[in-house]
Amino acid sequence: MHVRDLMQFLAELSENNNRAWFVMNKPRYDILREEFLALTTQLIADIGKFDPAIIGCNPKKALFRINRDMRFSHDKSPYKTHFSAAITASGLKKPSQGGGPAYYFHIDAAGQLLIAGGEYLPPSDRLRAIRQRVIDDDAGFNKMLKNKKLKETYGSLQEEGKLSRPPKGFDADVPNLEFVKLKSFIVWTDTSIKKKVPTDLGKDVLSGFKDAYPLVNWLRQVPLIPVEE
Repeated sequence: MHVRDLMQFLAELSENNNRAWFVMNKPRYDILREEFLALTTQLIADIGKFDPAIIGCNPKKALFRINRDMRFSHDKSPYKTHFSAAITASGLKKPSQGGGPAYYFHIDAAGQLLIAGGEYLPPSDRLRAIRQRVIDDDAGFNKMLKNKKLKETYGSLQEEGKLSRPPKGFDADVPNLEFVKLKSFIVWTDTSIKKKVPTDLGKDVLSGFKDAYPLVNWLRQVPLIPVEE
């Protein structure tokens, strides 16, 4: 994929985030979107070699739309300034859909490449089930966190939004209380590729996904709870 062209397009979009500019530059977007789709399609095939559950993921459904949902936002900019995809076994990419753990990546207008794995802000019932699994599978959870590749690439789970007190329904003396307080069970790494574009972007993203697999696989042991529409 032409990564520099993508970053240039996104940088220009961030400065001209309006429908008129986008319509004029739609041919550029269409080409870049097809390249990003091809990259995601190849990633799904490659992930399937170490995580067969992913093989059935539809690459077109894995890609996020560039249009922003402005219904509940003060920011009325119509377009996102990043290209992103979430690859899941269920085919459901949004956390609100309760689709389970995902492999996620995006490239933004500033030239930042984010690679992640796990579940970001899962629905309340799903979050409660994960927290309970952390307690019930104390040994397995800690073994997963100590995985060498996971630690080397990501460190530990992200603590964004972490509670200061035990969540409702959980005692203060439960195993792994600090992790039970989390609202997300996800790892990510964020690096700049603006000055040094990877010679093989897909290879770098795939490597990050492979290192996140222990967390994704552990989360997959928590039964999915259907989300009512």
